[in-house]
Amino acid sequence: MNSQEIIATAEQHLIHTYNRYQIALDRGEGVHLYDAEGKEYLDFGAGIAVFALGYNNKEYNDALKAQIDKLIHTSNYFYNEPAALAAKAITECSGMDRVFFTNSGTEAIEGAIKLAKKYAYLKTGSTDHEIIAMNSSFHGRSMGALAVTGNKHYQEAFGPMLPGVRFARYNDLESVRELVNEKTCAIIFETVQGEGGIYPAKPEFINGVRKLCDEKGILLILDEIQCGMGRTGTMFAFEQYGVKPDILTVAKALGCGVPVGAFLATNEVAKALVPGDHGTTYGGNPLACAAAVKVLELFKKQNVLDNVKKVSVYLEKRLDELVAKYDFIVERRGLGLMQGIELSKSPKEIISNALDNGLILFTAGTNVIRLVPPLVISEADVDEMIEKLEKSF
Repeated sequence: MNSQEIIATAEQHLIHTYNRYQIALDRGEGVHLYDAEGKEYLDFGAGIAVFALGYNNKEYNDALKAQIDKLIHTSNYFYNEPAALAAKAITECSGMDRVFFTNSGTEAIEGAIKLAKKYAYLKTGSTDHEIIAMNSSFHGRSMGALAVTGNKHYQEAFGPMLPGVRFARYNDLESVRELVNEKTCAIIFETVQGEGGIYPAKPEFINGVRKLCDEKGILLILDEIQCGMGRTGTMFAFEQYGVKPDILTVAKALGCGVPVGAFLATNEVAKALVPGDHGTTYGGNPLACAAAVKVLELFKKQNVLDNVKKVSVYLEKRLDELVAKYDFIVERRGLGLMQGIELSKSPKEIISNALDNGLILFTAGTNVIRLVPPLVISEADVDEMIEKLEKSF
């Protein structure tokens, strides 16, 4: 099928929940994608921060092929080696104690909310606990995740929301303090806000919230679904602040394209969930966990974190040059290879032009161009991106 045939078939049969770019992608190689006609695109979106290792990584592909030939699914009534190895690897690299594997980031958030509520229930016997989330946050589109997403636009057609969720201002510690009461069981936020416009947590904010949680016996849930897995230069962004959450959510690059997410917790918190409290048919199956095991192995083998630290410095430099050069660029912000450039106008036309010029970019918020490339990009790839982006201006 050519691109137009693919698009026409999809539009006839899919529920229209995405305004897709009019491109049908066919294959990938390294940091480039190719459409059905063979046009090349430099990918600075990575499937929304998913394909950290780039496309067609032979070791990754071979590991999945081997697992497919061996065992794909058994259900969670049985143990399997990939799940055991993935659990060991992800808990060790995160510093958390226990993990529950899900199929997506949204499901990880759902599990984190349930765990926090069950932990609070066991402490007090009450079921009226409250959660503090942040304005402009994004945690997913299922009902629990949507309830803690601080954007009325996403919520308005689907109410009533999960009760007991109150919203503070991100990076405003006092606004969090004002909402805390005896019913507060958890505070949840992204270590780096993604969809809200690429805003890293301020050190005084995240450390202040951690201290507040310790003082009040409140659980801190950090959402690192987008900013985790090496994207900011450390395996998890919270490491750069010297804090540790009670519950952590991850997904996206954990499987590098295979659907897998997870929520992790300390031993004390994790023991709140017992058989029957939570479950999933596909979560933690051998194929998904084989992907996670190989991803974590290749992060070490290919020195991915070192590359992020090196190339992100160069990316920030080149983006800062654009800020100085163009008066419609307000500022650059971000951590590592999770960067955003805020514009004084809508970025939609620039994004469209970029696609014409063979560059894939995404937006964040209403006026931010988001750059979340594969973590294996080079400085030469940054130069190519800047050239195509300026042409798109």
